[in-house]
Amino acid sequence: MRIGGFNKLTTQDFPGNLACIIFLSGCNFNCDYCYNRDLVESKAPEIKEEEIFSYLDKRKGMLDGVVISGGEATIWDDLIPFIERIREYKLKIKLDTNGYRPEVIKELIERGLVDYIAMDIKAIFNNYYKVINKKIDTDKIKESIKIIKKSKIDHEFRTTLIKGMHTIEDLDKMVDLIDDSPYYFQNFRMEEPVKDKKIEGFSDEELLELKKHFKKKSNVTVRYV
Repeated sequence: MRIGGFNKLTTQDFPGNLACIIFLSGCNFNCDYCYNRDLVESKAPEIKEEEIFSYLDKRKGMLDGVVISGGEATIWDDLIPFIERIREYKLKIKLDTNGYRPEVIKELIERGLVDYIAMDIKAIFNNYYKVINKKIDTDKIKESIKIIKKSKIDHEFRTTLIKGMHTIEDLDKMVDLIDDSPYYFQNFRMEEPVKDKKIEGFSDEELLELKKHFKKKSNVTVRYV
């Protein structure tokens, strides 16, 4: 397993918890709008596991949890033993995932190794390849959504809004997939690592229209940034 980033403190990424974030390198998708390009391409300097655990030793009793993000964390076969070791510190675990390895998500849930899952839904299924730049078995995405919805752990689904890629009609179909689970639409914003500099997010007017459209859906939140 290759660790490519480590944020020692966050108050925003794990709802209700003071946490650190561990970013794992590598990904099974290749989204042009990805903010973590160095992680996806495994170009970020490697951080040794012992640096992480040395920090956790010093912060015993001060942190509530750890966020495991990426890249895509579930591509690593040693993710589960890594999380088991973190669990020895009595810390909660949040997993950020693209949902393409439902078998890993299922095992983490069944073994009680994760407390919160945030899963990205990239697009309606027949447009997935346009966002991630490869053809995949979208049944795996559907399976992960099903597993997470049926679980008893806290979770959320989220989509990064791309102008010209997502329509309100598409988003309606995506919302229908997740029933009453929390769903966040977060607007794309250009940052330096993004591969395709022509990508745009929704305008303020489009976001306002989207917010009005989903105002009766209490589980849907439109984020402006």
